[in-house]
Amino acid sequence: MTARSFTLDLPVPRIALAVGAHPDDVEFGCGGTLAKWAAGGCTVHHLVCTDGAKGSWDPTADTATLVLVRQAEQRAAATALGATGTVTFLGEVDGELEATLTLRAAVAEVIRRVQPDVVLGHDPWKRYRLHPDHRAAGFLVCDAVVAARDPHFYPEHGLAPHRPSTLLLWEADEANHAEDVSASLDTKLAALEAHASQFESTMGAVDDAGLEAFRARVRARAAEHGARAGVPAAELFAAIRDI
Repeated sequence: MTARSFTLDLPVPRIALAVGAHPDDVEFGCGGTLAKWAAGGCTVHHLVCTDGAKGSWDPTADTATLVLVRQAEQRAAATALGATGTVTFLGEVDGELEATLTLRAAVAEVIRRVQPDVVLGHDPWKRYRLHPDHRAAGFLVCDAVVAARDPHFYPEHGLAPHRPSTLLLWEADEANHAEDVSASLDTKLAALEAHASQFESTMGAVDDAGLEAFRARVRARAAEHGARAGVPAAELFAAIRDI
């Protein structure tokens, strides 16, 4: 794609909701965008679908403790981004997430409760995506956006329908929208580094040198995306506006 193939920078929304499969997915997928928006006055909410219990390469790890650690890390990461909204955990078992009707209702309820202008999530149509939770979380957020907007879904919620203006899907194979994160990349990195339990498994950072290499990879990726959109650093999305 050329730079002309992308729209660039939504107006800062009043409210945004980011939905990730695991603790840390939101920061990887759209942390720079959320940090930029939060600095501009946006109320940023997080929704995490799974408990993150498999987020360790240590076979002797106490997974119940790991769940609590990862929840604390997610809250710290949201704070590092400047997010002032809620951090909600659905608590599904890591690695076993499915796009069920029950979970669709749960995500739709959060959308109706926080009333985001923009919803962000995994792109479920990404080719060759290996992790099943990422696929399932992507379908959940897409399906829940539809359910949240229409009044005959889930009247038992006792909440008014809500129609976001835009859905942004990260890791898209065919991205059509870029957010310039040149000024918020350091904040994204600070939020990612709040997920200290993931240094070894996700970030390949077992020492200071490894952590610095991880930072360099994140910066290089942002620069690569920025070059495609004509800015120094960017996060790319498939933007769906006909909701």
